[in-house]
Amino acid sequence: MNKQTLHITNGGNLTTYLNDLKIEGEKLTWQEILCEGPTQEIIHCNDFIQARSQFLLEFYNVELDFNKVEFALKQLSAIDDYSEIVLWFEYDLFCHINMLAVINLLLQKKINLPLYLVCSGRVHGSKNLKGLNELNTKQLLDHYKNKIKLNQEDIDLAATIWGIYCGKDHNLLKPFIVKSSSFQYLSNCLKAHLERFPDSITGLNVLETNILKIIKENEVKSKHHLLGYALNYQGYYGFGDMQINRIIEKLNYFFDENESGLKLNRAGHEALLNQKNFSKIIQTHMVYGGVSTQNFSFSKEQNKLIKNITNAY
Repeated sequence: MNKQTLHITNGGNLTTYLNDLKIEGEKLTWQEILCEGPTQEIIHCNDFIQARSQFLLEFYNVELDFNKVEFALKQLSAIDDYSEIVLWFEYDLFCHINMLAVINLLLQKKINLPLYLVCSGRVHGSKNLKGLNELNTKQLLDHYKNKIKLNQEDIDLAATIWGIYCGKDHNLLKPFIVKSSSFQYLSNCLKAHLERFPDSITGLNVLETNILKIIKENEVKSKHHLLGYALNYQGYYGFGDMQINRIIEKLNYFFDENESGLKLNRAGHEALLNQKNFSKIIQTHMVYGGVSTQNFSFSKEQNKLIKNITNAY
């Protein structure tokens, strides 16, 4: 039997797109949001799956589909059927954390096949970064043709960063922000990750602050209208509707909503002017990998995470 390519995609829409284009090979769809919630270095052991299941149910009222998890693992167990693996992940933090997990899962399963990356982002002739699903047929096929072969240094880097992400000191990620690799957008994603911790002065992270700025600077007619703005102007995060909506609901304290639209209230203006710390009001005990946002804030002045005195362990 001829061996085929295994394509690991960042979601069902892309898998459908690749099938529509008749790109040959087996497709494995990776459907997780590992950029939020607890993670651990050993992927898809029972403890890992249970922790993810509990997180998704608590924060998003979503039940983990264990059948899909088992199906994906069975696909990886048939590794003798494949000649190479192609990873399809985008420029943003959402995709990059999932991608790091996939690479580490391959390592943990001792899968040693040529590994390639198709990563979208900057596209000639466009001012905006583009996801893989946003590429037209020619652009997507060009990306596939020019896929990047990951070398051992790249794979070791992915293992190191995943280990740090699952650990307790995310400041250890800082040196990798300036490190060159085949992961073109990794530096941007690592910087974005640190900045999504609560600001040491206001208690709001960069995404929350940006949403308040959107309300202040635009005529926002509704929360749904705000969702559209926030999705389009989130930089390197790559969050979906579900994640952005959760953030908007957290921010209810900072704006008023009536028939004319959304307007910042006094607290919203105070937050943008750095006049108060609102961490106790909007804290939701989010965990990123191995670190809780209860324990750390991001200091712009020091450009690093600092321990919160009351919650330091």
